[in-house]
Amino acid sequence: MKEQIQEAAARITAGYRLTDEAIGALAETRDILTLGMLADEARRLRHGTDTTFVRVAEVRVPLDDGARLEIPAAAREVRISDRTDSLTTLIPHVRRVVAAADGVPVSAFSLEALEAQAAISGRRLADLLAALRDAGADLIAEAALDQLSHAEHALEQVRKAGLGLARLTVQHTAGTAERLEHIIRARALQQSLGWIESFAPLGRSWPPGAPSTGYEDVRQVALARLLVDNIASIQVDWGRYGPKLAQVALTVGADDVDGVSPVDDTGEGRRRSPLEDIRRNILAAGLVPVERDGARRRVMS
Repeated sequence: MKEQIQEAAARITAGYRLTDEAIGALAETRDILTLGMLADEARRLRHGTDTTFVRVAEVRVPLDDGARLEIPAAAREVRISDRTDSLTTLIPHVRRVVAAADGVPVSAFSLEALEAQAAISGRRLADLLAALRDAGADLIAEAALDQLSHAEHALEQVRKAGLGLARLTVQHTAGTAERLEHIIRARALQQSLGWIESFAPLGRSWPPGAPSTGYEDVRQVALARLLVDNIASIQVDWGRYGPKLAQVALTVGADDVDGVSPVDDTGEGRRRSPLEDIRRNILAAGLVPVERDGARRRVMS
């Protein structure tokens, strides 16, 4: 095992892809310090010290009739949240959000919800995606690889519709074996599709009585960076997991922070604003904060 870890370290430092033997050794080790150091090395070889973050305005649809929708001026992505209404009913509301976004990239819904709606309604997933595109949406907000019935097919339909995917995700926090399966699944999907830009490896929900531990989450981020070497960005969510875990994740392979609030006026002073908080935490980790928008374009400030 030790020799295989050393081989993995040598390949990472040289910028070579990992062998199956090295992947197996990394997946089996419980040495979190070694995993973290190797993942940080892999991350720095790919991104240097640059650490991107995006300020997101969440909008729920349907909107109230006649209500004025105001998008915070600092929002760099407008994200339309899931509801159970049919997409046909929601399309006019999507158009209202796109108009209010005024050029800010708009992401909408989860791919698994659209896939389920297609199955229930009898409509083709391709037609639902085309309707979203025609309404002005730029991206599908997320696609949970553990929730999609036909992940590869559904993701390919996103590409064919001319939409982007903001992030590949995992919905449910799972046990150790299933967590590794999620990572291997993400790697396999990218080998097949080739256009996924971001993977968020931590579960977006967890059982109330059995939340994941910090050790498990840090190990998952490090393994994702090391084993999913064909997806450029490993992402953590600032609002969902909190600043402390997000900051640690940045030191073990993550390079992008999602879900930063676009509302700067918190009443606690400028130094405690979300923007200053994210910048301060990234700098404290020895990294360089770089704001981006939902289309992954760097924001000049």
